[in-house]
Amino acid sequence: MTRFAVAKKVLLILTSQDVLGATGNQTGSWLEELAAPYWIFEDAGYSCELASIKGGRAPIDPMSSGAPWLTPAGERFRADPEASGKLASTQALESVDVKQFDAIYLVGGAGAAYDFPNNEALARTVSTMFTRGVPVAAVCHGVLGLVGARDQSNASLVTKRKVTGVSNAEEAAVQYDKILPQLPENALTQLGGVFSAAEPFSAHVAQDGNLFTGQNPPSAAPLAKAVVSHLVSQST
Repeated sequence: MTRFAVAKKVLLILTSQDVLGATGNQTGSWLEELAAPYWIFEDAGYSCELASIKGGRAPIDPMSSGAPWLTPAGERFRADPEASGKLASTQALESVDVKQFDAIYLVGGAGAAYDFPNNEALARTVSTMFTRGVPVAAVCHGVLGLVGARDQSNASLVTKRKVTGVSNAEEAAVQYDKILPQLPENALTQLGGVFSAAEPFSAHVAQDGNLFTGQNPPSAAPLAKAVVSHLVSQST
């Protein structure tokens, strides 16, 4: 009997919001929170596809593309034609067949605070993947994509589960607490999430079953590694 290899795929979901509210400043996804997991998944043998709320070119926060925030993973992503091409032509999330993916990863960045929390397609995608039992991961502001999702009992996905995300202290340090329409720590706590955080700008990952969350940009890589470890353990 001939066996066919099953493609291993991860869906990375990005914001389409490119303006930081009334400030008029540019925003989008944070490059490290895209690039670090992208290469960790790709190097582990998982093909990454990119989707965004609206589709098309997904904006990257310009602050994350320069010193001192640009990392080797970010430089590698920007220099890679295939990766850059995916970013320039993301799929619209509502048109994606999520059943073909082994995991999803909600990329952070301040833009996600605007179009992640109330998006029906995102809530539906997260709910579907979680109830299938595959890894659902979100980092920094990307955790706001969890607020509309439901679990198998139709309760909030966040309630009574261990979660993290960018902390109120970190938001205050960059004055985003005065700008963003919703803060991740407040949103997750109000839904009954068991929220934890490390010292500001330190890496921290929380796992509860197949729900994985990371606190901030330094958490993006360890979060992706935790997802890969989970996928490997499930396949053996």
